[in-house]
Amino acid sequence: MKHTSLKQYVSLRHSLTAEKNTLEARLHAINSALGGALKSAGAKPVKRKKKFSAAARAAISAAQKARWAKIKAAKK
Repeated sequence: MKHTSLKQYVSLRHSLTAEKNTLEARLHAINSALGGALKSAGAKPVKRKKKFSAAARAAISAAQKARWAKIKAAKK
């Protein structure tokens, strides 16, 4: 029984791998036909700009330092 299940798994894995390769080849052909206008799924994500200004980050840092100082003072 175990041997049959393993054979079925290996067979299924091979067929799925072959199907994946076929689909990737078709996707590559489509992208080539479109002149590479579409990026593949494995493309690196676009870097995003920082959301906070330097002043905002400084204010957040100062507030956190004040909170920690208050906690440390309470421990003494």
